Amino acid sequence: MGDRIVNIEKTKNLILFNRINILKSSSFYETSSWPNTKLPKYLNIVLKISTSLSLPNLFLNLKNIEKLIGRIPGPKNSPRVCDIDIIDYNQKNYSLKIKNDFLIVPHSRMSVRNFVLLPLFEICNDWKHPNTRQKITELMSKLPLSSITGIKVL
Repeated sequence: MGDRIVNIEKTKNLILFNRINILKSSSFYETSSWPNTKLPKYLNIVLKISTSLSLPNLFLNLKNIEKLIGRIPGPKNSPRVCDIDIIDYNQKNYSLKIKNDFLIVPHSRMSVRNFVLLPLFEICNDWKHPNTRQKITELMSKLPLSSITGIKVL
């Protein structure tokens, strides 16, 4: 929602301000909203970061950044100003309860999401899934053709 590029750039600046180093940033990837394609399109990027923060502290920092950008609670999958997911953390598996949230890393549906896999491939083409050890190219090859053609690089 709002000026999507400005929101992402503000988010990146707040990430840097919170002792999180951005090593690489993908291009912007635009996809139709899901599950209701009549809602505004989504804009996504993937960042490769380094930080001394523990996973729970990283998660809490990122949730705070979402609030600072203007995210307010809403129905699941509804349009939002900012949504930050942790896709991978040190190539290990995690399931944590943090305050009122339950965090699973790697993200449970990342391997079937074009807006995660394509930008991730752009910045880290040798990445492997921590659970399955599948290469990112293998995961991308399983995406339906409509999923590949339905994404636009800005």
